[in-house]
Amino acid sequence: MLDKGNFQKYILYAIGEIILVVVGILIALSINNWNNNKLDRKAELQIYKNIKSQILDDQVLLNGNIDYNNRYLEQYDFAQQIIAKNDRSKIDTLRKIAFNLYRYSDLNRSSNIYQTIVNSGELKLLKNLSIIERLQRLEESYIYLNRMEEIHFKVILRYVGPGVMDNINLSTGVVDRPDELYSFYMQNLFFFFTEIMNEKDEVYQRTLEQINIITNLIDEELDAEK
Repeated sequence: MLDKGNFQKYILYAIGEIILVVVGILIALSINNWNNNKLDRKAELQIYKNIKSQILDDQVLLNGNIDYNNRYLEQYDFAQQIIAKNDRSKIDTLRKIAFNLYRYSDLNRSSNIYQTIVNSGELKLLKNLSIIERLQRLEESYIYLNRMEEIHFKVILRYVGPGVMDNINLSTGVVDRPDELYSFYMQNLFFFFTEIMNEKDEVYQRTLEQINIITNLIDEELDAEK
């Protein structure tokens, strides 16, 4: 049997062993958590890189659509001036602009970055809440922009025909009904188009702003790891 002194030593030894085991477990858990956090951070940064690559591609498309939209917006403004002045010397210019009513910018951006991240389960890896919020705003801008482009297309289908197809000979380019080309209908049509296109330009600019903000936020995350 153990005497009192040896029993105390045994208890202390046992406690020491338990402490060592617990410390070992805690260290192992700490290392494991550190490794997991490191892997999660690596995955998070890769997601940011993928997002940045995608929205920079969108930025190029947006700038192209802005230029395209503004090119014809200027023409339609000029067409309104021609009609308002009843300047028949510019009938050929007005005819060419009227033909361009069939042209419209169409980004047709349908993919959803935010929803894709949610569905993939990657959202839980993103710790920067500002980036998440801005991605949501970006998707809202895309949805609104797609709606405006759809409206623009429907207006073309419904209203351009009576103003262009019925008054201009497409095979010869000759204006068969000059008075109709200078009518209030055409003036209002050009005005309606400029209103739609001005609103599209505002949405384009807001979308670009969101992209720039997200890009800067992502760059801050990436630079923090250098």
